Amino acid sequence: MILNASGCLDALEAPEVARALDAFVTKTVTPQPREGNRPVRIAETEAGMLNSIGLENPGIDGLLSDKLPRLGELGVPIWVSVGGFAASDYAEICAALDGRAEVTTIELNLSCPNVDEAPESAAEIVAAARLETRKPLYAKLSPAATDLPETARAVQSAGADGLSLVNTIRGLSLDKTTLRPLLGHELGGYSGPALKPIALAAVYQCYRATGLPIVGMGGIASGRDALEFLAAGATAIALGTILFSDPGAPGRVREELAEELAARGLAGPEDAHGLAHREETAVLPE
Repeated sequence: MILNASGCLDALEAPEVARALDAFVTKTVTPQPREGNRPVRIAETEAGMLNSIGLENPGIDGLLSDKLPRLGELGVPIWVSVGGFAASDYAEICAALDGRAEVTTIELNLSCPNVDEAPESAAEIVAAARLETRKPLYAKLSPAATDLPETARAVQSAGADGLSLVNTIRGLSLDKTTLRPLLGHELGGYSGPALKPIALAAVYQCYRATGLPIVGMGGIASGRDALEFLAAGATAIALGTILFSDPGAPGRVREELAEELAARGLAGPEDAHGLAHREETAVLPE
């Protein structure tokens, strides 16, 4: 199952890319509209990119009245990413989404590095959201958490049905001439190839800690990358930074993954799931 990472694809601007996915994840929506952070918002680095969008979005009312009906016409399952600045914000949005047939799953963005965080713990936010919706809840966690497996166990106990791992991690890039921060907000969320080992470790640890379904993301750009995330414990993968340079990545990665699986005698992605945790391994024939 291939998704996009939240914020890395505008399905209404690129519907053909969205239809190449198994599910589309919206940008994070908050209770009220947000203009986002001041420019500059994106900066390339040697091995990826920094972004500081600041959760720009039309607010839940704008999503429900305008964007969601149009997204529902794409014919792709819709996941809505939900954000806020208190547990009550998350609960309010989940309640508003609960009766919408267009929405198959809710992803709780508990780890945006570019805005102030809610004072409540991740588990408290999940518990508040769980009371307001019957839809599957995925908790999107930060790789910077002090004890990520413990956080994963806590959100599982609070009612999370799955995990999204990982969000971006804070980074800084300086102008080569002025040595001032390139981003208007100074720090931004780092994504790209160098995030992959960090994300793999998060998936590996949290799968072992919880056994929950996991959407793995962070530096995935090839079928081989996708295979490694499945082996670490992911049940699905999300493409992020690669979509900016290669909109055809969903189809390409799907084909490359099929080739990687076939080369190892694996019938499908489910056969690769959790391989890194098993004593037996699937190796390339000599």
